[in-house]
Parts: sequence; structure tokens; C-alpha cells
Amino acid sequence: MISLSSLTLRLGGLALVTGLLLTGCSKQSDTTESGLPLVKFQTDWYPQAEHGGYYQALTAGYYAETGLEVDIIAGGPGSLGTQKVATGRADFAMGRSDDVMLAVQEGLPIVIVCALMQHDPQALLLHASNPIERWEDMDGQTVMSTPGAAWALNLEARYNISINLIPMNYGLAQFMADPNFIQQCFITNEPFFVRASGIEPKTMLLAQEGYDPYRVIFTSRRYAAAHPDRVRAFVAASIKGWESFLDGDNTAAKAMIAERNDSMSNDFMEFSINAMKENRLVRGRPGLGEANGLIKRERIAAETQSLHELGILREPLTVEDVVMFDFLPADLRPLIDQ
Repeated sequence: MISLSSLTLRLGGLALVTGLLLTGCSKQSDTTESGLPLVKFQTDWYPQAEHGGYYQALTAGYYAETGLEVDIIAGGPGSLGTQKVATGRADFAMGRSDDVMLAVQEGLPIVIVCALMQHDPQALLLHASNPIERWEDMDGQTVMSTPGAAWALNLEARYNISINLIPMNYGLAQFMADPNFIQQCFITNEPFFVRASGIEPKTMLLAQEGYDPYRVIFTSRRYAAAHPDRVRAFVAASIKGWESFLDGDNTAAKAMIAERNDSMSNDFMEFSINAMKENRLVRGRPGLGEANGLIKRERIAAETQSLHELGILREPLTVEDVVMFDFLPADLRPLIDQ
């Protein structure tokens, strides 16, 4: 699961956005042979368990039950979900809430409609032998990550430290070869391969130090206005899919993921599912008012303010600039302002 870097969006600026929007929207066929409207959903990476709720909703028929035919489009490096949604090449995409905020700042007319995960799975990956235990210990360390990553700016500001970032290459070779190497990872992913190679890893979940964006589903404002029933149906079926994927029979969903990505073994997917459960990534903590799919107004407001204070956002955005709450199921709406 990879997101656009804040640096890329900031350097790309309005020139990229204007160019994309002036090209117009790609015309899509609105219905399929089944007679149901076609919905294109762009993921952020190749098929994996972290997308499992959507494959569950597809294989279990939840999307069809709500009157939709959904095409899940695999992502990868440079999948550019924000641009594809803004220009109509996809109807929905997934990403981080901070990336959506940066895209909105640069003029892309996109909007968050629900959460994919209550907590972000990004973490720092270290060898178990590494003496670093506290965030303060990261002072002067080099980390392979996304240049301009907001989590690093947040750590530096919070603890008055300096972190040197080197570009991600999306591999583990350097980590395996150097017991002092540190890199950004997903707690649901890289630790599995490190352990399988005979090296014991440890992780520091970035959400636990205070920088905790939602992972979200977003659409364009144009699509939300034109097809509110489809947005509402997609959100409801996706939330149902996640509940079923985590606790029900997910055999068919895992089989489809493995068919579309042959690097997905059952053991790996089970590791990812267990990591999502153990870290309460999808549902969050009910005792704190968190729930599958929920977006909270206060948390989004705090995130925009934090990004502004870190110098990532030029001005703090309003909650309404980045989220539409209208499409959340009725049982979640009372929790929005709690």
C-alpha cells in the first residue's frame, strides 16, 4: 500500500492539476451487460489482504445486492488515484486522508466519503537487535521512506530531533544486509518477509506516536453530486465486506486476491489479517467511539491543523473541504461529532 508523497504534490502544484482537468473526463460506459451501473474502484497497490474487504464485497455479492457492478482496478507504483478520480478515469480510489488534503489544496475536486482503516498501518521497521526503543532515539538516524513524509516532519517537530530520509526502493535487500538499517514499512506486510528470511524484526507503529491519518475512500465531487445513491451503496457494501472479511468466511476473497497477485500466499494473507486485527486498524477502538468506515469531524479538523503547523498545508482546510459525511450508514452518523 503506497501513497503519493507530500513532496510530489507540493512540487507538482497547480500546473499538473490544471493540465489534468483541462484534458476533460474520460467517458465511461455507465452500465454493464448485467444492467447494473459500472463502478470503477482504483486501489493503491497490487491486490493484497489490506484490500480484502472490497474483494469480499465483490465475491460475496454485496455490491451486486446494492445494485452495483464493481471493477476493482489494481494499483502499484504511480497509480495516481487522486488524479484518476479527479479526471473521471476512476469513480473511487483509496489513500490516506493527508494525501487527499494535499490534493484538495492543489485544486483537485475530490472528497472523502468513508474510512478504509481507522488507523494507518505505516511503521518503522528495525532489526530486533537495534537499540532504538523510543521516538527520541531516532535523532540523527537515516530512514528509507518517502521524501518529505509528514510522519518524519511530525516526529522532528514533536521531539526536536533530525531524521535523514532516503528514497524508498520498495525492497528489503538493504534492510536484510544491514542490522542498523531502518525503513518505513506496513505492519501488515514487510515483517512477514523479514521473519521468513530468518531475521527477527521489530516495528514502531507511527500511529502510536500521534501522527495517525485515516486510510480512506474518496470520490470526485462531480460523481458524488451526480450519483449519490451509488456512493451510498458503495460505502455500505464496502463496510459490510470488511466485517465479513475479518470475521467470516473469506475463502473466495482470498482466492481472488491470489489469482490476481501470485505473490499472495495464504500464510502471508493470514499474517496481514491478524496484524489488522491485533492493531485494530480497520475497526479502531469502539471504546473511543471508533468504528469500521467512520470518519470523525474533530479528528479531521485536528489533522488539517497539524499539517498546517508542520508547513505541509499552506492554510488549514475546513472539514467540509475534504469530507462529505452524507454517505455514511445511518448507524455511524451519530458518532461523527462524538
